[in-house]
Amino acid sequence: MPRPKDFPRLDQAAILKEVAKGLELPARRLFLQRAMTLGGLSLLTGCSITDEESVEKLLMHVSRFNDRVQAWLFDPKRLAPTYPESMIARPFPFNAYYDIDEVPQVDGASYVLQVGGRVTDRRSWTLAELAQLPQATQVTRHICVEGWSAIGKWSGVPFHLFLQRIGADINARYVAFFCADGYYTSIDMPTALHPQTQLTLGFDDGVLPPQYGYPMKLRMPTKLGFKNPKHITELYVTNTYPGGYWEDQGYNWFSGS
Repeated sequence: MPRPKDFPRLDQAAILKEVAKGLELPARRLFLQRAMTLGGLSLLTGCSITDEESVEKLLMHVSRFNDRVQAWLFDPKRLAPTYPESMIARPFPFNAYYDIDEVPQVDGASYVLQVGGRVTDRRSWTLAELAQLPQATQVTRHICVEGWSAIGKWSGVPFHLFLQRIGADINARYVAFFCADGYYTSIDMPTALHPQTQLTLGFDDGVLPPQYGYPMKLRMPTKLGFKNPKHITELYVTNTYPGGYWEDQGYNWFSGS
């Protein structure tokens, strides 16, 4: 019979992730605590871990392993499905970490998008300037981590074209986003360069409404909904891991849909 140390660590992480990924964070912690104290993991690791810090470290280890696997499987040329306009959800669901009456009201006339990090052109962009760039439209499905999905029609600037315009280092690892509502997140560069990743300015043949991210959001049909930030005010190209609002609380960072 193999000793505990002979079990492959990657298989342990994968098994734990499959069981725990559908649970809310408190339930995930409880599951791991029970597994470790009742012997599920003690058989694998040879020890019993019950403190919160150790649970968090294990969750992060499992999540980072899952990130690496998803990044390896991601095909930057494979397109997400598109749909006929007859399937557009009207009204499209609102979702955020706050109520709809707390949606920020951004002044489009004074709005600027700040650009920083590993780019050659760091000047800010007004909404009018962004609207003058080449535009594209997609009818794609928004998939929420909570289990629901909805199809919408989004229009805006293909993000790879914008990155090219500002002279972004496309060999950098991450693009980080900061938003008017205090939200922040980050994505990998291959996803940033995906042909369907979009700086969205419009929704359903109109201006992007405030509840969906006015004046600009990032639309990525290859990512779960919480990776699509709204009310973007700044983007930053970097090689330093930037994290994110939910990711720093234990959600999977890559989060492909």
